[in-house]
Amino acid sequence: MFGIADYGAFVAAIVLFLLIPGPGNLALITSTSKGGIRGGLAATAGVIVGDQCLLWAAVAGVSAVMVAYPAAFKAVQWLGAAYLAWLGIKMLLAKPGAAPIINIKPSHFMRQAFTITLLNPKAIVFYMAFFPLFVDPVHHQGLITFGVMALTIATLTFLYGLTSTLLTYFLAERIRANPRISTTLEKLAGTFLIAFGIKLAITR
Repeated sequence: MFGIADYGAFVAAIVLFLLIPGPGNLALITSTSKGGIRGGLAATAGVIVGDQCLLWAAVAGVSAVMVAYPAAFKAVQWLGAAYLAWLGIKMLLAKPGAAPIINIKPSHFMRQAFTITLLNPKAIVFYMAFFPLFVDPVHHQGLITFGVMALTIATLTFLYGLTSTLLTYFLAERIRANPRISTTLEKLAGTFLIAFGIKLAITR
């Protein structure tokens, strides 16, 4: 199908990839809890745009350049780690009850999720190693094949983001009734962001 060796397996692999806990998932959850459904959908859009940038960069061979120049790869890696840690520290230092962030524009959550996604250099290498597994060398159709794969990833990411946003929103409505639980979850999310940043910084 469009030069994809096993489309069903490709879809299943992307779904599994989306379900793996990571900074992007946490961005969706925190954006929804702070900005409601609009915030969650804006974050989903940010993840999609970031993913598209990374996967097309991988198709263009950017990952090969980064592997050839480890210093450049490490610089992006440290930048991403610092950004995640900064977001986590902000959440840890936030005062209890200081988060009625409904006034923040959805574009804020979109930019934040986009930055988190884009500053994950491991994703570029992932896409570069992942795509060839599902490209049929006999029926490959060039950009059409990669375009269908990119569209599939965007569609699945949107559906996943929409589901996560709705679930988080309705759970958050109940959690807001107990400020102590809300504060604890925010601190926990901040701790996880710092942990993701540290993991990204020390991973070779």
